[in-house]
Amino acid sequence: MTVDEVVAKVAGLGCSLVEVTGGEPLLQADAIPLLEALLAAGYQVLLETGGSLPIRDVPEGVARIVDVKCPGSGESDKNFWANLDEIRPGDELKFVLKDRDDYEWAVERVRARRLHLRCPILFSPVQDALDARRLAEWILEDGLPVRLQIQLHKALWPEALRGV
Repeated sequence: MTVDEVVAKVAGLGCSLVEVTGGEPLLQADAIPLLEALLAAGYQVLLETGGSLPIRDVPEGVARIVDVKCPGSGESDKNFWANLDEIRPGDELKFVLKDRDDYEWAVERVRARRLHLRCPILFSPVQDALDARRLAEWILEDGLPVRLQIQLHKALWPEALRGV
């Protein structure tokens, strides 16, 4: 689909908020033009990115939700750390946690970089690996200034493997 076709399809949905996500949307050649076109059409636009590519070219006005890969993901070496310096009002950082080691790792990054003073921080448990209640208890025990988030698409559509 072209950018214009995607914007037309979105217009037919009757929504005012659009989130561009799915794997790593910034790998798509037309990602930035699409974000610009959605903004120009008057939508509130969110971009959820895997955090491995620079976010500096994402247009002003797009809320960027940047995933910070924890060691338990096996992908923490892919984090593009310069993105943390690009965070602006309206952005969010998301840590998906597999276990207590990931939790401690994420807490250290949040505290050392004082990330909670720059944007909302989301801690999300890996479904079927870390119990959300346990994660909530750790957050409360440590008095962390973070939000607990579950992977809602997996809770709502557990039978779907991909593309939700």
